[in-house]
Amino acid sequence: MTETPTRRTVLRCAGAGAAALCAGCGGGGDDSAASPGQELARTGDIPIAGGKVLADEKIVVTQPKKGEFKAFSAVCTHQGCIVSDVRDGTIDCACHGSRFAVADGSVVRGPATEPLPGKRITVEGNSVRLA
Repeated sequence: MTETPTRRTVLRCAGAGAAALCAGCGGGGDDSAASPGQELARTGDIPIAGGKVLADEKIVVTQPKKGEFKAFSAVCTHQGCIVSDVRDGTIDCACHGSRFAVADGSVVRGPATEPLPGKRITVEGNSVRLA
């Protein structure tokens, strides 16, 4: 004998499936693929007033002023895309147009409303490393 699922069973399963699908679209938690001590970049590879997106590590390294290096999550806080590039003083997300300041990760232009979370780094000689 074949049972017909109830409306409640169908809705419960649909809700669980939607939750599983949405879990991968998170809003920028600490999901860096880099490990402490790992070299992220050479100082000479990070332009002044610019930066470099390290997509595999999910980190963006910037140099707001000569000799001052910062790092942020490269996961956009709007819908979880990896930011695309750094130019003209902003970290840009190509998915929906959000822009963040290279100095502190703050939102310069939405739709994102939360800043990019900072990452702790150290600079040893010419090497920028995750702390």
